[in-house]
Amino acid sequence: MTSLFIKGATVVRPNGQKPVVENVRIENGVITGIGTDCTPGDVRDVVDAAGKVLLPGLCDVHVHIREPGREDCETIQSATAAAKAGGFTRVLSMPNTQPPIDTGGMITYVKTISESQGEIPVSVSGCLTVGRKGEKLAEIADMASKGAVMVTDCNRTVQDPYVLRRALEYSRYSDVVVGVYPDTPALSLEGVMNEGPVSFRLGLPGIPAVSEEIAVERDLRLAQAVGGRIHIQNVSTARAVDSIRRFKEEGVEVTAEATPHHLLLTEEILEGYNTHMKMMPPLRSATDQAALREGLRDGTIDMIATGHAPHTAFEKNLDFQHAPFGIIGLESALPALYQGLVETGELSWSRLVEAFSSAPRRLLKASQVSFSEGSSIDAVLFDPQGETRIERELLKSKSFNSPWLHQTLKGRVERVFMS
Repeated sequence: MTSLFIKGATVVRPNGQKPVVENVRIENGVITGIGTDCTPGDVRDVVDAAGKVLLPGLCDVHVHIREPGREDCETIQSATAAAKAGGFTRVLSMPNTQPPIDTGGMITYVKTISESQGEIPVSVSGCLTVGRKGEKLAEIADMASKGAVMVTDCNRTVQDPYVLRRALEYSRYSDVVVGVYPDTPALSLEGVMNEGPVSFRLGLPGIPAVSEEIAVERDLRLAQAVGGRIHIQNVSTARAVDSIRRFKEEGVEVTAEATPHHLLLTEEILEGYNTHMKMMPPLRSATDQAALREGLRDGTIDMIATGHAPHTAFEKNLDFQHAPFGIIGLESALPALYQGLVETGELSWSRLVEAFSSAPRRLLKASQVSFSEGSSIDAVLFDPQGETRIERELLKSKSFNSPWLHQTLKGRVERVFMS
């Protein structure tokens, strides 16, 4: 990175301090000065950041990159380009590729491609079970030795509690976290949206909230019994938030994530049968959304993760019942959260940084961002006065199945700084 001087940015530090207006001098990718009295020195490239916010680079722990196997939806190159455009400087790839990432060799393969083609660092997760079939544990120790930081069957539940128990026991010695998707398939069945008055009105089969809530209780109780690090993915219901809060109070080593779309949208938006709103878990009720937001504010929900799940236009053009679950979110996440939560005063910049940068990095055991002299620069400059238009031709992602397609969001990622 060439040397530059960021003038008058509102700097949000990851330690919860009140944001302050400061200057930042960067030389060869390293912060050589920061503060109100910092001067450009010999640096001639000045970035006028008055009225703009300098945040630590974002980190997303739930990204479906699709490579290998479904490069028609997304590749490592396109996913990381989309992530960088959205203000992310690290992502965690999910293992539900074709074939699934369930061996140490596959971990090495994805890491090698990421290092050569990725625009930002990519952490890699491996499958919890062989082929994501839920029957036999994958090679957890081998994958961990090759650099896997999480094992998860992502959008499939491990139905056999004994298999999950063994995975949690292994995680205590393999230095990986066990990621679980909370669902009870026998209850979800052929559902395509949240079960309730809206699904009845639309004539669509529903997925009951209790399907998630039973799974959360079971998985956390197993973690409590045997130990191990457990991470609950895609939390979407009020009772699930309550369960996580209770088990945390009882000392279980659990972290949890929620997506921007579950924090910002509800089932009511499905009135138009738009398949770009179809996701798993489904959008829930306003009551569930309020509980998620409260959980995010009080730390029960540790982090935000986009759940970025690209699909082709052909797949999403099917009728609502047959179209695949999943939406993209890397390029819309920050402006959508700014518009929906930060600008309204529901969420502070400091809490957003903790949930979308610091906590995810702790989960991945990645280096934390530090805005101090001598630290490498890893930051995103966000303009609250700007706009982000979500249009197919403007997206870096190969897919455009966004719930905000054809909409203009407040705020814009202006620039990403990385050493």
